[in-house]
Amino acid sequence: MSSKYLTIKQTAEMIGVDTDTLRRWDENGQFKATRGENNYRYYNIGDVEKYIKNNPKDLFRMAKNWAVGSLETVPDKSYYCQDSYIFQSRFIKLEQELSKIENIKDFFSLISLVTGEIGNNSFDHNLGNWPDVPGIFFAYDLKKREIILADRGQGILTTLKKVKPGLTDHQEALKVAFTEIISGRSPESRGNGLKVIKEVISKNEISLIFQTGDALLEMQKNNPELNITKTNNYLQGCLALIKF
Repeated sequence: MSSKYLTIKQTAEMIGVDTDTLRRWDENGQFKATRGENNYRYYNIGDVEKYIKNNPKDLFRMAKNWAVGSLETVPDKSYYCQDSYIFQSRFIKLEQELSKIENIKDFFSLISLVTGEIGNNSFDHNLGNWPDVPGIFFAYDLKKREIILADRGQGILTTLKKVKPGLTDHQEALKVAFTEIISGRSPESRGNGLKVIKEVISKNEISLIFQTGDALLEMQKNNPELNITKTNNYLQGCLALIKF
């Protein structure tokens, strides 16, 4: 097939469903495929993009599918920050919108701080070293009170091993990043920034889900405890969900 078409696996990753669902949709006419060589299903890229636009879904799921997926494409342009300049302009807009929400006026600046630290870390620690797609997924839904960021970068373990070569897994690296003060030179500053985030969340109405590699961290509002577990899904970069 031509470059205008995607395989069923690629289409499933973009839409955020499994391949069995796509086969079922094809059979019942809900979302038709084109049959190629050996009767394999293929999907026109334009049709896939139109479907995504007309069927909005959970932003966190979209970010996770992009970060975890094997398809090296950029996210929807509404959520894609190719460089730090684009991120900063959209981040300023978010700050302005947060400042208008009445019941978070006392701590909206701290929500901004958490968001900015995570977003800037993605650019600071992957500059010139993006494994495939540069930039980040950055989206928010203020009605749901959530902010989502994701990247397909090197991840925290790779970053911190440059200064702490004894780190052996993503869970250990994630704990170090959120708990230890590391000297100020790049790339060590990633750990310092995430430690600030831990302190902010432990004292405010903000929660965080953060994944890197196969390590998942959860922090509840007004709680300093770090709950770090191993997940079945692996992503090379980072994924964050901030709720307030």
